Amino acid sequence: MPSSWKESGLRWYWVVVLVFIADQLSKQWILANFDLYESIKLLPVFNFTYVRNYGAAFSFLSDAGGWQRWLFTMVAVGFSTLLTVWLRKQSSGMWRLNLAYTLVIGGALGNLIDRLQHGFVVDFLDFYWNMSHFPAFNIADSAICIGAGLIIIDSFITESKPNGEDAAKG
Repeated sequence: MPSSWKESGLRWYWVVVLVFIADQLSKQWILANFDLYESIKLLPVFNFTYVRNYGAAFSFLSDAGGWQRWLFTMVAVGFSTLLTVWLRKQSSGMWRLNLAYTLVIGGALGNLIDRLQHGFVVDFLDFYWNMSHFPAFNIADSAICIGAGLIIIDSFITESKPNGEDAAKG
């Protein structure tokens, strides 16, 4: 474990702050300027459309009666805490995992604030093709998905050890 937080993955926590602020500012802008289900076409395959998500990804458990709000709150707090502990234990040089963990934490906290403040998550990024729409999402969701993707990629990449450590073992 690194001897100080500056040498650990916690040094990357600025990404959490950046994701959280971008997510919350975008959602506040949507809430201030859109009515529920209002939509503005930006590209032939992309709209800003204000929708509410009472569930998790892709509206999973959205009609479960309200208990899911507290389940997803506990999951967000639990994962954010666990990833923060892992950040403290790893080197600041492990950029891919540090970036991944901080993206996931920032996204989880962004959606957590929505759940606690509104009882739902504000979604507004609406991609579609013809009449088929991908479920709307937000910046926090994007950060979580990119972070998860980086974690998966990192699991397949082996870093070479500096200056002959491999040769010394063989």
